[in-house]
Amino acid sequence: MPSEPLMILVAGPYRSGTGDDPAELAANVHAMNEVALHLFRAGHLPVTGEALALPLLETAGGAAPGTPLFDEIFHPVAERLLARCDAVLRIGGPSAGADRMVRQAREAGLSVFTDLGHIPSTGSPA
Repeated sequence: MPSEPLMILVAGPYRSGTGDDPAELAANVHAMNEVALHLFRAGHLPVTGEALALPLLETAGGAAPGTPLFDEIFHPVAERLLARCDAVLRIGGPSAGADRMVRQAREAGLSVFTDLGHIPSTGSPA
């Protein structure tokens, strides 16, 4: 049975295991965006904290991961975004930040998915 479209936060590693290498950070963002595209085509509204936080960081003058400006913006954006979401899809490998999003989602009573195949279809692709 088709479900209503969900706003789903895609939570995965951004910095974990990258040594903050720009190419690896970009690869992690790309992996989240690939999954987000799949969710969009399934009729949902996918979001990532990176899609909002990274442009804000650039506008604020740029900030390397781990700097005070990065810490001020990066995870707080995802936390504020999570408060508006219906669910979280946890992807990828180890990530303290993504695990925090999952923990907060569960505490808020949101659905948490760890497999793209377990997300209900809306019955109407985008």
